[in-house]
Amino acid sequence: MAKNIKKIVNIRLRPDQEERINAIVERSAILDTSKFVRIAVDWLLRSDIGEVLKTIVDDEKFPDYAIPKKTNGRTTKVRSKRPKKG
Repeated sequence: MAKNIKKIVNIRLRPDQEERINAIVERSAILDTSKFVRIAVDWLLRSDIGEVLKTIVDDEKFPDYAIPKKTNGRTTKVRSKRPKKG
């Protein structure tokens, strides 16, 4: 790896993410690590975060990133314990 790669701080990255970012930065003439992260964050903020997560995250490998399953909106009726009148 290049000697000028800065350690990314204040952001928790998986080791594979950090390796990929560093590889992109090494090949780039205009990006440094902080610029890359700022661009990525800007892109994320402009996107539908739910769609981004569905696209890039494998729920089985990274369950902490999993999007909670939506219910279909139906609720079960609770039976009344009182007898019906009439």
